[in-house]
Amino acid sequence: MTQNLQSTTLLNNGVHMPWFGIGVFKVEEGSELVDAIKAAVKHGYRSIDTAAIYANESSLGQAIQEALQENNLSREDLFVTSKVWNADLGYEETRAAYEASLDKLGLEYLDLYLIHWPVQGKYKEAWRALESLYKEGRIKAIGVSNFQIHHLEDLMKDAEIKPMINQVEFHPQLTQAELLQFCQKNDIQMEAWSPLMQGQLLDHPVLQDIATKYGKSVAQVILRWDVQQGVVTIPKSTKAHRIVENADIFDFELTREDMDRIQALNADLRVGPDPDNFDF
Repeated sequence: MTQNLQSTTLLNNGVHMPWFGIGVFKVEEGSELVDAIKAAVKHGYRSIDTAAIYANESSLGQAIQEALQENNLSREDLFVTSKVWNADLGYEETRAAYEASLDKLGLEYLDLYLIHWPVQGKYKEAWRALESLYKEGRIKAIGVSNFQIHHLEDLMKDAEIKPMINQVEFHPQLTQAELLQFCQKNDIQMEAWSPLMQGQLLDHPVLQDIATKYGKSVAQVILRWDVQQGVVTIPKSTKAHRIVENADIFDFELTREDMDRIQALNADLRVGPDPDNFDF
């Protein structure tokens, strides 16, 4: 059982990544983001996830610097992720996008850099760029986002380095069981974005029933379900009390029966685009 907020999973290259982090999708540049990240780090979060397309890397960089200083931490104490956007997929373009993200964040390296979407005909050159940056020691770990099984198989046919992470939409109504099994079999760590289905699951009667049983919130039950399946999770919130509450999942364990009840809610419903039918 994962013990606390700073417990880590070991990626296939030997790098430790926290099981639990905070995402900043749809959080604009400015004080709200800065305050949210500082609250998270103060409470013990050590993993932060952003992307170039979120257009908030500058404020995140400010938040990271202030949080490190205020909590007497070093850069190595945090695990920072960003992603290359579709328009920048290509060998030179991806390398340039990485430099641009680093510059905005004010960091010397990223812990994890991901290809944001599997744009057909483009992701292999982008992966070659990630491999080169990784081999140069510029990134601690590299991976992909929103890749389905066939994308991963296609990428790995020509890749020198296997992805360490696949970050996908993952929640009780999109359990992606086959993809999770494939990733586990191939030693690729799965990571959940939108684990709470952007709030759409918080009133679900089955989840409410389970939450009542454990004296927990629906959000806490879902996030616990992620971690117990071996899935890294990065819920997004900008409210300090919610940031603290979301992370309070390490003092209980769901039974096999309750895990299965949650799994049975799968309806293959997405809140984001379908990777196979996204107009890139």
